[in-house]
Amino acid sequence: MTKSRKIELVEQLTQSFKDSDALIVCDFKGLNTKSLEALRNSAREKSVKVQVSKNTLAAIAMKNAEIEGIELKDTNIFVWGEDQLDVTKVVAKFAETNKMFQIRIGYIAGEIADVAKIEALSKLPSRDELIGMLLQTWMAPVTNFTIGLDALRAKKEEEAA
Repeated sequence: MTKSRKIELVEQLTQSFKDSDALIVCDFKGLNTKSLEALRNSAREKSVKVQVSKNTLAAIAMKNAEIEGIELKDTNIFVWGEDQLDVTKVVAKFAETNKMFQIRIGYIAGEIADVAKIEALSKLPSRDELIGMLLQTWMAPVTNFTIGLDALRAKKEEEAA
């Protein structure tokens, strides 16, 4: 890789890390290309970015993005995005199905996050799920009222016949 390409990659990573609300570093040692492609496909569906990068280049990009406290060693894959729940859900779901894929550490909403926090965040409902729950709660009285009216109508028809 040429020096100009390295500089360009560091600038891209720096900007991406600054724009993201969550960054998770994972170990992908032992995974095959097909598995990594499955991770990328699931991430793409949620607008989450996945990239393997040299630790030195990623460390420079994180320092430029003012992300501190993450020590990089061995083989790492970086997963980041604007919605922290989407990022944690993609990583946790993939880690469940692929035992060789391990979550190492994360940087979520300006704080270092350990594996337990990342897994806990992945279990929270998303914004769309919360809106669906709220609408279901709001619709319950209306639904029950219409069921009651229908039962009353059926009873009146039965009495008339």
